[in-house]
Amino acid sequence: MACPHLLSVAPMMDRTDRHFRYLMRQITRRTLLYTEMVTTPAIIHGDRPKLLGFSPAEHPISLQLGGDNPAELAECAKIGADWGYDEINLNVGCPSPRVQKGNFGACLMTQPELVADCVAAMKSAVNIPVTVKHRIGVDEQDSYEDLCRFVAVVSQAGGDRFSIHARKAWLQGLSPKENRTVPPLRYEDVYRLKQEFPHLWIEINGGITELAQIKNHLEKVDAVMVGRAAYENPYLFATVDRDIYGEDVEPKTRHEIAELMLPYIDRCHSEGVKLHSISRHMLSLFLGKPGTKAWKRYITEEGRGEEASSKVIEKALALVPV
Repeated sequence: MACPHLLSVAPMMDRTDRHFRYLMRQITRRTLLYTEMVTTPAIIHGDRPKLLGFSPAEHPISLQLGGDNPAELAECAKIGADWGYDEINLNVGCPSPRVQKGNFGACLMTQPELVADCVAAMKSAVNIPVTVKHRIGVDEQDSYEDLCRFVAVVSQAGGDRFSIHARKAWLQGLSPKENRTVPPLRYEDVYRLKQEFPHLWIEINGGITELAQIKNHLEKVDAVMVGRAAYENPYLFATVDRDIYGEDVEPKTRHEIAELMLPYIDRCHSEGVKLHSISRHMLSLFLGKPGTKAWKRYITEEGRGEEASSKVIEKALALVPV
């Protein structure tokens, strides 16, 4: 099954919730968005509306699952498809100790046959793409040959896309944050993988912060995934529908994006959602522009009260030059 998207925002815990995704959707219509990782036990036993609910405006959207049990992953993939997600993604990249204890995330790279079983089970349960996000390797199992074997085994199970963070992960000795920056980037390994598996949809991730980098990577692989830079500078995506996807659209201004969030904030507020849950994702909207400090300060100071509403954002906007 084809995965025609060219650009995505990586799944990030405590970042890519439904409110951040709604904000990003005001900036770019075409970029694929992800949920935070959701574990299979949470979906099977937990509050599904809270865990899986999203606005129709967020499409296209991928549900990222964490787990290592093929039957449970298949069950959760089916649940995700029934909820309306556009694809299901398996986390084989997170190196956190908590994730390792559950035997999922990056440690699964040492068990490609199990990952293949998981992908096959999910593929049999749904008619939407099933994709895998992983590293180039873990610990001492980090040669290009190891990466090739992992992709070769998992692709036989029918994985629709391989989203590859071009760094290895150290399962011991580095924090999750350090694992995003300390291991060196090896983009050439991902480029070579695309050359040797031309029939697979290969997406590259890691250290990508500028539009020029995105364009350069797209000359060598099928798609690009941007992580922290998307959260720290969401306006980076303002021109991608035009410049990456070729649509005849003009980018919205930062002010226009903030104003588009006001009805959403009011609607959520009426449902009991605190402003801070939404406004915290908007703090970097004016990154690098005059007035950004005043914008952040006002929202941070005034946005935490029980009655804080879209009026806070309106007043903060007045502090930023148009």
